[in-house]
Amino acid sequence: MKQTANPISLRTPDFSREIRVVKQCLVVGAILALLTCIGYLLQANQLTISLLYLLVVVGVASFVGFGPASFTSILAVLLLDYYFEPPLFSFAVASPAIFVALVTFEITALAISRLQARELRGAREAAAYRAGMEKLYELSRSSLLLDLRQPPGPQLVLLIQRVFDARAVALFDANLGRLDKAGNWRADEDDLAKRCYFRDAVRDDPQTHTFERMLRAGSQRLGALVVRGKVSPLVIDALASLSSIAIERHQSCENEDRAEAAKRSEQLRAAVMDALAHEFKTPLTAVQTASSGLLELGGLTDSQAELVKLIDDQAIRLNELCTRLLQTAKLDPKRVDLNTDDVNVQELAVELLAEAPVNGDKSRIQVKVDEPALTVRVDRKLLSMILTQYIDNARKYSTPGTPIEIAACKSHGEVLISVHNFGPSIRIEERERIFDRFYRSEEIKNTIPGTGIGLSVVRKAAEAHRGHVWVISNDKEGTTFFLSLPDGEGRAR
Repeated sequence: MKQTANPISLRTPDFSREIRVVKQCLVVGAILALLTCIGYLLQANQLTISLLYLLVVVGVASFVGFGPASFTSILAVLLLDYYFEPPLFSFAVASPAIFVALVTFEITALAISRLQARELRGAREAAAYRAGMEKLYELSRSSLLLDLRQPPGPQLVLLIQRVFDARAVALFDANLGRLDKAGNWRADEDDLAKRCYFRDAVRDDPQTHTFERMLRAGSQRLGALVVRGKVSPLVIDALASLSSIAIERHQSCENEDRAEAAKRSEQLRAAVMDALAHEFKTPLTAVQTASSGLLELGGLTDSQAELVKLIDDQAIRLNELCTRLLQTAKLDPKRVDLNTDDVNVQELAVELLAEAPVNGDKSRIQVKVDEPALTVRVDRKLLSMILTQYIDNARKYSTPGTPIEIAACKSHGEVLISVHNFGPSIRIEERERIFDRFYRSEEIKNTIPGTGIGLSVVRKAAEAHRGHVWVISNDKEGTTFFLSLPDGEGRAR
């Protein structure tokens, strides 16, 4: 088989720069020759011709560069020595003035050429900065048109690559947990942006023109951006800021959508609960009336009386649950009419305990109020409902036989009421969520009965009084639910 040899491509050297320098030197030599001829014919003195030569050196250094200017200074000194320095028509040096002239010409050429190079470099940097700012302006305008309903990463990497003509762009969005890329990346660079995020450090590689930047919003890390291309580091920092803004806008849009959906869902839940509670109230009242009537009539056997008592107790419990559902629906509107009155906290707590069902738990509940005359202006029914819910929770979730303490005091212009018990602690990530409607902890939802409604009603009732609720809990100190109310009249909403 005949093999065809690969042709060897010969690269032709490029002498265009050398040719250009030679031409410049020839032009400079012609100018110096003309000045020398004129000065010799007019019998100019050394000072005059030296100044003319110096002007030529300055001009060449300003517009051409140090190489041709250095050639000009050496040629000018030789001409000065040969035609104007005694002995004439000889390169013999009889005076050190020639050396002074040479040093002066060279220093002038060096200084002027360096100033010219600095000016040119500054002009190039200014042009590059101006071009970068124009591209940043274009990018900022285009980023305002991003579809915020979609992930910003795929849109941003394509936009940055197009506007800045970057070879490759990668962006890691920590909120969405996704990595988006554009351009050509090596196999070992697939997760470069993700590694930058977890490393939490910026890095520049001048050899490959790769720039890594963190995306932040204040102290919060949003992700990381990696750009490969001939882009100024200042522009890269601005790109990172614009990318962070775009990610923040997307997150804000998502939060708005989520809040709107939650609002609509909450309104639907309130409407459904209101309707169901009203529908359940009538038959429950009939059942409770019938069971209470049977107990009053008597004549039942012990077994029958026990069953009727069970029916009566459960009817009462269901009736209370319906009442809470109705209270929740009432507290949802923006304005709630409060029937406020001065309520003695200690008397209310004692009254609630007296009305509670008789069982062994009542003996372990203690009431401790710093001032027996402590009063707060609130809606009595709502405050009773809050305390009843707190006490029921303490009895339900506390360790059997351990004390439960109801306390109240004044603190910094507020009346602080608390219910403390010993039992399983509430995890820190759940201490806010347990006040959400229908939320129940995974650890107890299948072991202790409940609906997840009570504490949500407590929070809404507290907010109706311009108060707030919270809980602290740990294994050693136990769990304490707090209610804080303004020391004055609650504001109706």
